Amino acid sequence: MRRIKLSSGSNRALVGGCAPVVSVLVASIAACSTSSDGTSEQTAVDAGAEASVVVEGDYEWHLPAGFPKPKVPADNPISVAKVELGRRLFYDKRLSGNGTYSCASCHDPKRAFTDGLANALGSTGQVHPRSSMSLVNVGYASALTWANDLLGTLEKQALVPMFGETPVELGLVGQEQALLERLRDEPLYAEMFPKAFPGEAEAISIDHVVKSIANFERTIVSGGSAYDRYVYGHDSGALDESAKRGRDLFFSERTECFHCHGSFGFADNVSHEGTVITEMAFHNTALYNLDGQGAYPAASRGLIDISGEPRDMGRFKAPTLRNVAVTAPYMHDGSIATLGEVIDHYARGGRKIESGANAGDGAKSPLKSEFMQGFLISDAEKADLVHFLESLTDEAFLHDPRFADPWGAP
Repeated sequence: MRRIKLSSGSNRALVGGCAPVVSVLVASIAACSTSSDGTSEQTAVDAGAEASVVVEGDYEWHLPAGFPKPKVPADNPISVAKVELGRRLFYDKRLSGNGTYSCASCHDPKRAFTDGLANALGSTGQVHPRSSMSLVNVGYASALTWANDLLGTLEKQALVPMFGETPVELGLVGQEQALLERLRDEPLYAEMFPKAFPGEAEAISIDHVVKSIANFERTIVSGGSAYDRYVYGHDSGALDESAKRGRDLFFSERTECFHCHGSFGFADNVSHEGTVITEMAFHNTALYNLDGQGAYPAASRGLIDISGEPRDMGRFKAPTLRNVAVTAPYMHDGSIATLGEVIDHYARGGRKIESGANAGDGAKSPLKSEFMQGFLISDAEKADLVHFLESLTDEAFLHDPRFADPWGAP
């Protein structure tokens, strides 16, 4: 790996309780504040960070200021050919059993790689209990999907939508050979697979499909929002006064937002090149309390469905808040429609459902996160906080041709 351009300015580690980052392109990571006055953020500004280009093999990482390089597995090195093949496969409906769905069917780049649905739909029309999670900066995630601590790499995760049966997503179980035959019948793939995997006896394989898609997904990096221009670009006008007030609320101990949505990724399951300790966390945000003991609906109970541990009931991953304004509806099951309503939920310290099968008061759940204590917030402050969250939208990313459908319009 060769760094073409390093960050300029001072090389100071963050203050305010954030550990220094080892072997990354810049010394400061934005949004890692542990204080209510934005001290750590100001240090990031002072560092004078600039965007970096890092060469790895024949691939150039164009990383936003403040972003380290994603980890790339030793057995799946990144390359230009592999990334472009992965983009083709990501948009190819031949990767579903009935030829109607692709990865992009649930992950639209204009929606920050979500689909706008409360509950995702699989290729067979099955309604899922969870929403499609954003793929923004997914290459930095230490845990993948909403609630699974066993899926730590994009290569492993790609197998779930392809071959998972509960629920059905792409529906390829038992159709492995049919899939490979469809791919071999595409003249473009006859050229692209051998180029991406030179010297392999069987260039077109399930393993190579998975590895290509994973490397394309690693390149889905967003860090060009108004907030980034303010913090890293020294553009004092990038955020208006309302967004600045919202920022102060976000990083305050009153709202507690930053505890679960910190780091440069505005998430707390983060891993990258140079990571010494892999961070992995799941949280019960008190959406449900069906039985007075913290129970969640049976269709989607969180990490408990993987671990079997009662304490993991209702615990889900905190998704990135980058581009969050375009990823509605919110929460793991899409059950909250707007950012304002999300803030109301956290301000109350849990949701109360008055009637129906899911009736219960989440605020009284014994399993809810310690950060779900509730807080007082005025209508004006809520508007400021929403405005700050909107400042995390990266418009250039949402329309970046590098992530667009390479097959063209249908």
